[in-house]
Amino acid sequence: MKRFKEIFMKAVFLLAACVSIAAVVLICVFLFASGVPAISEIGIFKFLFGTQWRPANNLFGIFPMIIGSIYVTAGALIIGVPVGILTAVFMARFCPDRLYKIMKPAVSLMAGIPSVVYGFFGLVVLVPFVRDHFGGRGMSVLTASVLLGLMILPTIISVSESAIRAVPSSYYEGGLALGASHERSVFFTILPAAKSGIFAAVVLGVGRAIGETMAVMMVAGNQPAIPGGILDGVRTLTTNIVMEMGYSTDLHRQALIGTAVVLFVFVLIINISFSLIKRRSKQ
Repeated sequence: MKRFKEIFMKAVFLLAACVSIAAVVLICVFLFASGVPAISEIGIFKFLFGTQWRPANNLFGIFPMIIGSIYVTAGALIIGVPVGILTAVFMARFCPDRLYKIMKPAVSLMAGIPSVVYGFFGLVVLVPFVRDHFGGRGMSVLTASVLLGLMILPTIISVSESAIRAVPSSYYEGGLALGASHERSVFFTILPAAKSGIFAAVVLGVGRAIGETMAVMMVAGNQPAIPGGILDGVRTLTTNIVMEMGYSTDLHRQALIGTAVVLFVFVLIINISFSLIKRRSKQ
């Protein structure tokens, strides 16, 4: 009976893994089967490097959206990664127990807040703040970057804190034994030892930032043009798909699916690049 249960559970786990793999494969097949012909019809150079997105005139250049996604994601990382990692260090090694009991649920609550709520916060608070203190219309690369920086904080904090706590205490004790202070032992002994988990947190943060749609759509301005500065409006690849998929037809719809293909490849390239950097850092 026990042997039968083990075989049965192995079969269940194998089936679950196969279903997950099949779902990913089906999504890839659908995207590439629907998007690649449209990219070929438009022209890969015109599609990727064209600067005008005018479906009514059969102009489908997504280069401004690619640049917009890069700008917003980079801005979110510049804001969110340092704050998230330092917060994780504080919670893991410096935070008093009473304060930790408040901060930990607060971080978990941030992770559960819907994107549209973040979007309303950005629209009501961040947009007027940026408009009054920095200029412009308020809906800009800067606003979207700050909002996305806030949204990726729970992911970076949670994963980084787990990685820091997973470092054996002997590392910290060895630092103290060599005469290092508490702060130096944490930042120069524990933090380097946890860099693999922290790196994973950054990768997850990139995935969250580049795939976010609703909040960015509400605060970025949604202008299909290359931004001239951080105070200009911008449209990302994800918002371009969401805004026009509802009424698109024929080549327009296929071009939006082609945009999803580019986004998929874009995320894949980022993950592969991070993996290569991680491997080199281990050597």
